[in-house]
Amino acid sequence: MIHPRNIVISPIITEKSSGQVQTQNAYSFKVSINANKIEIKNAIERIFAVKVLDVNTIRMMGKPKRLGKYSGKRPDWKKAIVTLRAGDKIADFEV
Repeated sequence: MIHPRNIVISPIITEKSSGQVQTQNAYSFKVSINANKIEIKNAIERIFAVKVLDVNTIRMMGKPKRLGKYSGKRPDWKKAIVTLRAGDKIADFEV
C-alpha cells in the first residue's frame, strides 16, 4: 500500500481552483501519475479528515521546451479535482 503523502504531491492554488472551492466545494491537487481515483480518494480522506464525494483526474502532458539548439520536454503529471461533502473544508486552501 502506498503512503497517502506519496499519492498527494501538492495542492494547486490558482484563480480557477479558488473559484471552484467557493462555488462547487472542489479542490485541486497534483497527484502521483500512477495513482487511481480510489487511491486518491482514500489518501485525501486520511490526510485531511474529510468526506470525498467525487474525484476527477486529468493527465497533463509536459510542454516542449527549447534552450538554443537543445530541445526537451517537461515531465507529464496528473491533476485531481476532488469534490467534498457540503460543510467540509480543507484549511490549507483558505486565504
